[in-house]
Amino acid sequence: MMGGDVRAPGPYEEQITVARNITIPTAGPAGTLEARYPPIADHGLIGDLQTAALVTTGGVIDFFCCPRFDSPSIFASLLDAERGGYCSVTPMDEQCVSRQLYLPDTAILVTRLMAPSGVGEVIDFMPIEDPKTARAHHQIVRLVRVVRGEMGFEIHCAPRFDYGRRSHQLEMTDGPAVFRSDGMELTVRSVSPLERRGDDVHTTVRLRPGQIAGLMLESAVAGRKGELTFEQLLRMFEDTRHFWTSWLHRSTYRGRWREALARSAITLKLLTYAPTGALVAAPTYGLPELVGGERNWDYRYTWVRDASFSVSALLGLGFDEEAAEFLRWLVARVQEHDGTGEAPLKIMYRVDGSSDLVEETLDHFEGYRGSRPVRVGNGAADQLQLDIYGEAAGAIYLARQRGMIAASRGWQRFRDIVDWVCEHWDQPDEGIWETRGGRQDFLYGRLMNWVALDRAVRMAEDLGWPLDIPRVRAERDRIYEQIMQRGWSDRRQAFVQHYATEVLDASLLMMPREGFISGRDPQWLSTLDAMGKELVSDSLVYRYDPSASPDGLQGHEGTFSMCTFWYIDALARAGRLDEARLVFEKMLTYANHLGLYGEEIGPTGEQLGNFPQAFTHLGLINTAIELDHMLEHGATSGRLDPTTLGTIAPAR
Repeated sequence: MMGGDVRAPGPYEEQITVARNITIPTAGPAGTLEARYPPIADHGLIGDLQTAALVTTGGVIDFFCCPRFDSPSIFASLLDAERGGYCSVTPMDEQCVSRQLYLPDTAILVTRLMAPSGVGEVIDFMPIEDPKTARAHHQIVRLVRVVRGEMGFEIHCAPRFDYGRRSHQLEMTDGPAVFRSDGMELTVRSVSPLERRGDDVHTTVRLRPGQIAGLMLESAVAGRKGELTFEQLLRMFEDTRHFWTSWLHRSTYRGRWREALARSAITLKLLTYAPTGALVAAPTYGLPELVGGERNWDYRYTWVRDASFSVSALLGLGFDEEAAEFLRWLVARVQEHDGTGEAPLKIMYRVDGSSDLVEETLDHFEGYRGSRPVRVGNGAADQLQLDIYGEAAGAIYLARQRGMIAASRGWQRFRDIVDWVCEHWDQPDEGIWETRGGRQDFLYGRLMNWVALDRAVRMAEDLGWPLDIPRVRAERDRIYEQIMQRGWSDRRQAFVQHYATEVLDASLLMMPREGFISGRDPQWLSTLDAMGKELVSDSLVYRYDPSASPDGLQGHEGTFSMCTFWYIDALARAGRLDEARLVFEKMLTYANHLGLYGEEIGPTGEQLGNFPQAFTHLGLINTAIELDHMLEHGATSGRLDPTTLGTIAPAR
């Protein structure tokens, strides 16, 4: 396969800023698990607002599900190097250093490969095609070029359908190569001929400056004929670049950390399923919270909690349309409740709003660096997690404060949920961390039920809509009294995880942010100090200590990145602004080379868990916006904003 003398794909080279050097991973001796699997952090994300793919710093697509985020994977060598499937564009030179970056203000990923013989680039992106219409057709474009010297590349495409469980047939035509498996098709189209290698396709190419090669992977394009031209690929490139730059320029954020927030905003957009507005927690399944451990979950679904928190992040950046789309999704889930005694909301859903998330294990997969079992589906979907009602109510209340809910549509169903919370808040649940060690009276669940009832009262009073306000207010105050009496440990001088323990829990960092207690209340300040001594390690925050509070699972985990941002917020509200800013700046150094975060951070700064994680990025946005304001106006400015009710004292 030889490249032609074609112009470069857009005048972007002068715009880019070079990321830090990254040597293509050889983390351990040949044949070891470390050598077979790249670090989780060594990936970039591309997507088309219905699904997404991960690309390594070495030019390998090692994770891709199709046609939706929650569909079976086609490429998953990140979870099994032999059975998972991949698409690689790798340099032939044995000695090569990689630098990876995004084309500024876009989700177009550039992998720069630097070898003694020259410098090459792999440009990866997914064209945005009518994003709000659910479709089976998706495209991944891979452009390859040399900018200095001369380089050779090997290109290999080896899909493995249905999580690597189904075989496929390969048809080689005069133009594209077509992979077929049980109704699923993946077509590989190239500007130059591809060769068959077993049931996969392979080719090599050697390029000089000014030459470019390219290929496109397409799903659901049966019967498509004709050659792929450079003009088609470059037009897709320009259209994709224009989409992302135009979208990001709608941001109203003008604070201190524009670059970090811009990347986080694009990441949240990439994790949004545009046809419904649902936000997935992460685009991946099975990546471990502890390498070699069993905490390997499927996060390709929409958690009511995570997505509710995203409303304030999106509104804080000026993306009102995206916030409104999620709210429509949330209101649709609320309206599904028939008013019976069943819990009104599931804790998570598929992106289309369905709730069939039966958990199973992929026993044939080795798992990332031997981390088994690899799970798809999520058994936590049927857990009782009472906090979700507060997070949902908070999002709806915030939307109302922004004038986004102008009518009473859905109020009856919301009122039914409020009634359900009034009747059911005082019971054990599994908690925010989805523990599998049995139900407890988790304080965070009580806190967020207080939020649900508090926001309901506020909306009813503001709008004059019907609600049994005396009853709801009375139940709200009962929750407050119970938390203050039973959730406080005199011995620890702190609020604790649940009523039967004295273990600390980082979820309670939300208490001042939600307006339950002042950030400078003596009880809160002693709680914050206790957390700082026990849960914080060089600014990074653990959720809790599993050895002190068994959660039904083996092993430990890393620090939880979302909790670090909550900690920063709590420090600022306590008046410790200099410390809050330092911790925030430190946290920025834990991002990967592209500004992306996973769910957790390990002992030596490595990313852990599914990647990238929406929870972390929306936490970064919310905290940066609040910290910006406090640095400008002080933590006690008396500001009352819909995104933070910390100056409102609870009714007694």
